[in-house]
Amino acid sequence: MEDNPALAELMRTFLESEGFEVLEAGDGETAVRMAADEHPDLILMDLQLPGISGFEATRRIRSRYGLARTPIVAVTGFAMEMDAASAYAVGCDAYVTKPYDLDKLRETIQRYLK
Repeated sequence: MEDNPALAELMRTFLESEGFEVLEAGDGETAVRMAADEHPDLILMDLQLPGISGFEATRRIRSRYGLARTPIVAVTGFAMEMDAASAYAVGCDAYVTKPYDLDKLRETIQRYLK
């Protein structure tokens, strides 16, 4: 889930080159519905989304049966300490800032998919 189209394309290209199947949602409500329908192995959640925020989307995803243990990695362009604390408080497992360090992102994804 990425709110910037150029970064979404970069992320999709990177993830597909790593062998991952990528599903994208354009807003927080769609992300919640897609997570419930698809039960992904991992969710990359932008915290700044149209509609409901990534914080609220994470909270809703965590409350759904079968998704409580799905790893959610928060991604944001606003590297504020309170955002990281809030992301962890709503149930995110990790926190990655933009611009993306692709090596760190790869390492984070691999850690949660093992």
